Amino acid sequence: MFTKILIANRGEIACRVIKTARKMGIKTVAVYSEADKDARHVMLADEAVHIGPAASRESYLVADKIIAACKQTGAQAVHPGYGFLSENAAFAKRVEEEGIIFIGPKHYSIGAMGDKIESKKLAGAAGVNCIPGVNDAIDTAERAVEIAKGIGYPVMIKASAGGGGKGLRVAFNDKEAFEGFTSCRNEARNSFGDDRVFIEKFVEEPRHIEIQLIGDSHGNVLYLNERECSIQRRHQKVIEEAPSPFISDATRKAMGEQAVALAKAVKYQSAGTVEFVVGKDQSFYFLEMNTRLQVEHPVTECITGLDLVELMIRVAAGEKLPLTQAEIKRDGWAMECRINAEDPFRGFLPSTGRLVRFQPPTETMFAADVTKWQGVRVDTGVQDGGEIPMFYDSMIAKLIVHGKDRLEAIAKMREALNGFVIRGVSSNIPFQAALLAHPKFVKGDFNTGFIAEHYAQGFRAEDVPHDDADLLVAIAAFVHRRYRGRATAISGQLEGHEIAVGEDFVVVTLGKEGQHVPTQVVVTEFDAKSGSSAIRVGERSYKLCSKYRLGEVRISGTCNGEPFTAQVERGTLAFKNPLAIRVAHNGTQIDTLVLSKRAAELYALMPYKAPPDMSRYVLSPMPGLLVDVAVQPGQKVQAGERVAVIEAMKMENVLFAMADGVVSKVLAAKGESLSVDQAIIEFAV
Repeated sequence: MFTKILIANRGEIACRVIKTARKMGIKTVAVYSEADKDARHVMLADEAVHIGPAASRESYLVADKIIAACKQTGAQAVHPGYGFLSENAAFAKRVEEEGIIFIGPKHYSIGAMGDKIESKKLAGAAGVNCIPGVNDAIDTAERAVEIAKGIGYPVMIKASAGGGGKGLRVAFNDKEAFEGFTSCRNEARNSFGDDRVFIEKFVEEPRHIEIQLIGDSHGNVLYLNERECSIQRRHQKVIEEAPSPFISDATRKAMGEQAVALAKAVKYQSAGTVEFVVGKDQSFYFLEMNTRLQVEHPVTECITGLDLVELMIRVAAGEKLPLTQAEIKRDGWAMECRINAEDPFRGFLPSTGRLVRFQPPTETMFAADVTKWQGVRVDTGVQDGGEIPMFYDSMIAKLIVHGKDRLEAIAKMREALNGFVIRGVSSNIPFQAALLAHPKFVKGDFNTGFIAEHYAQGFRAEDVPHDDADLLVAIAAFVHRRYRGRATAISGQLEGHEIAVGEDFVVVTLGKEGQHVPTQVVVTEFDAKSGSSAIRVGERSYKLCSKYRLGEVRISGTCNGEPFTAQVERGTLAFKNPLAIRVAHNGTQIDTLVLSKRAAELYALMPYKAPPDMSRYVLSPMPGLLVDVAVQPGQKVQAGERVAVIEAMKMENVLFAMADGVVSKVLAAKGESLSVDQAIIEFAV
């Protein structure tokens, strides 16, 4: 067994590998870029080596620097994590040639599966179901139309080197096939330097289901059941679960056996995943093989009780797999939500910056610990006060739960999301909460088009249904009453003018453009010592019991005997009004003022102050790097014309003029780091 390994990665996956290595008594070496010098994975590792500037192409993607760090520290093996160099066959080969062990498959297995066209040919030869189509590169758009007609519409046009949704189009007729081929080819050439394109049948109402594999150097390969990954937004997974609520035992067995056959055909060692597209009739077809550890591996660990990172390390050290196919368990139900730094209410634009507060829910399961299940686990590479840099992907954390069955897993996930406190950057937690509450998701009735179908107009606050909106009003009243209770205990109050607190309140829910909604509330019972209050909202009564301390963000306790967790904030940190109280629960958020009856009457008379008109400015929709300004002062610009480009989290976002006009001023310079809503260009009035 190794005594020291280097993790050629960053973020949560680097932290995850370090935990298992520590459990096994193996020393770890972290590598870090300039942007990550204070990152969590650097603190957790036994040693750390600086490998260059923030940009990944100058640090995490430079093989020479990784290998030099191994030699400098005496690391005997490299774990690549996922992303970066994890599926780079040339890197794996180079590592092996330098006498260092690559904790992953052999370079020839990575090479065989890394090319989508070649991998399909190999899969077909190994007896794996493949989607009808033409796997050879297509030369012209006319030929693409001819092939598409032969297969039968709809068809999928894909770049051979594609990934992450780039170089992919669906065509339903000749015109779309012709245009889609040209677009795919250009996109593939620009993104991957490889313009080969192929065509295959598009499976309608498809599910994305994958089989987890583990193989050793002694010819043994096992499948560790499946993961359901159909909840995707723009081909990026959002929620994953294991097992799938859709496939039968017979389909699971057939998919698993075909995945094993493919792995054996390429002499596969280590952890890997074979991805399938599954039709509504449970017909399944090979998509691709990921020759690395997957982001969503924790859900498989939960239902099997196996530490996949440990198995990878043991296999790389030459050990045999310690179990047989018959010994693989499928226990309970696990789910994972990817918590990303993005704003779901602004088109999921990236959100970077400092984590002013980062308080995950209480963990009861832990990465690398297979002794505790049926609980909550958080895999993350950040900490309170840490930075979400603009140079890498948007993942803040992975929230994993394990329950006895699917409904219990959903309930645990919703409660865990309620207790996940993130401030300083926006996160997709409200969107995750909405998905988990959607009736079709709860029934397991979904496919890869679920988000596109149900959130076609984007995501709005009203898309988050709450089954008891009055509860949020009651929580606001409860918190306000606690503040007023503290105020009554202040010493030195003028005799005869002490603060007195009545029972009747009005909770004013603050709406857009001054459209506020008042709700009559009565607090009939209040006991500061026990943390108990009885609150009547309209016709409904709530008995809230909580040990909540003033100033905390997370509030938990019981409501009418049932446990609950919510988030509350009061004052200037969250609002311009220092007395406002924000309450968030199950993805729904309200901003309130809790007032006496007379104060509410007066507040209703307050005029609405409209925000300033910013229509003549181009504003940055997110934090990012201004990589291009395409206009100059005095230039005439037409609506739809490109004016600036902002880069954040490996994405380029092009800003366009919303109307015809003349540029008055350019307010930000190329290369400048922008904040949200910072003005970039001003147009003449």
